[in-house]
Amino acid sequence: EKGTLCPLKDIGKFPDSQVSLICTGAQGEGQAVLMRIATKEHRFFRLKKGDTVIFSSSVIPGNERTVQILKDEFYRQKANVFHYQMMDIHAGGHAQKEELSEMIKIMNPKFFLPVHGQLSMLIACTQLAKEQEVLEKNIVAIENGQILNLDQKKIYIDKRTVPSNYIMVDGLGVGDVGEVVLRDRQMLAEDGMFVIVAIVDRQTGKIQNSPDIISRGFVYLRASKELLAETRKKVVNIVNQASGTGGAVNWAYVKDNIKNKIGDFLYTKTKRRPMILPVVIEV
Repeated sequence: EKGTLCPLKDIGKFPDSQVSLICTGAQGEGQAVLMRIATKEHRFFRLKKGDTVIFSSSVIPGNERTVQILKDEFYRQKANVFHYQMMDIHAGGHAQKEELSEMIKIMNPKFFLPVHGQLSMLIACTQLAKEQEVLEKNIVAIENGQILNLDQKKIYIDKRTVPSNYIMVDGLGVGDVGEVVLRDRQMLAEDGMFVIVAIVDRQTGKIQNSPDIISRGFVYLRASKELLAETRKKVVNIVNQASGTGGAVNWAYVKDNIKNKIGDFLYTKTKRRPMILPVVIEV
């Protein structure tokens, strides 16, 4: 009906009881309209006490915290908030089975290729096309990495595939961060880093002075003197045992031994596994 819709800048010309605002941001997106209204940053609209806010979609898993923050902000502004857990007001943004079938019937396609969704969803959609009498040989469901060939006469999947794995973007680097780097970062974030620096006499194979220890994100050195003293003793014993034979010493093996044994020792004491970086310097 004419006059039902009006420019956003004109909503102030109407009584509040005649204004409904349909907007984005039901998942708590930071720059969406709902969040800007909640934070009072919207150019034309401000909530008033007694206004009603309806979340017409269910919460996508992972967004629960941001959506709750958004709801709480509306409650602080004395608004009435309704959502799908209170009543049946969920409005999906995806077409239903009957609507998809109707679209296929209207368009009457020669070829049918569903996209966007899990494989089970794609296959279910191809079944709708078959029910609308699209030829089975002209219906294809493909997965990431597969190559599709299409011309005016036929459609088919190539036997070849292309890489379709995740590509990590890190600063200016694209694709140069692999699983090993990510695993190291995860370890550092969870349990920190523990660096052991041992200076060894090249001739005798014995440690000079006490090993230096650097801890970041694991323990506070000044508050863990007993733990550090025991760790230093164990490092000295490991090095002395390796060099006690009088022959050539495989320092790569010694560093691995320090890493493994000190790692087990620290876990028994703290139930944490920091990234251990042993450094052996021959002088």
